[in-house]
Amino acid sequence: MSYTGPVEDRLAIRELIEAYADAVTRRDADDWGACWAQDAKWEMPDYPEFPPQEGRDNIVALWKSAMEQYPGIMFQAWPGAIEIKGDHAKVRSWTAEVYDQGDNTVRDRGAYDDECVKVDGRWVFSRRSFRNIHKQIQPKGC
Repeated sequence: MSYTGPVEDRLAIRELIEAYADAVTRRDADDWGACWAQDAKWEMPDYPEFPPQEGRDNIVALWKSAMEQYPGIMFQAWPGAIEIKGDHAKVRSWTAEVYDQGDNTVRDRGAYDDECVKVDGRWVFSRRSFRNIHKQIQPKGC
């Protein structure tokens, strides 16, 4: 994968990734849900407690319940590759998360393999698949 396609579309997809990360950190379900296509698919194979979802409404409902387990989350994401063909794109993005869990601070790093579509002139995620790369758990105060 590399960076291909019109610069304007690549910028719009980068901004989609950034809007997604911003909505996670702000815990804003409406803004987060707006990043998804109506018929999108989301999976996180490393988290069997969160089964694959289809459809924006189901994805947002799962996200809302999942976010209860991640208080104080700070979520960052950036693209590693964007390949655009017409109104479809394949994207790889990297993530870094920090959040509290009990008496610990957790740092996760992961990767998304994505597919995006352009709907009414706007890019959204049509499929996201997240894999965890690294998890670090550290007692608070260390």
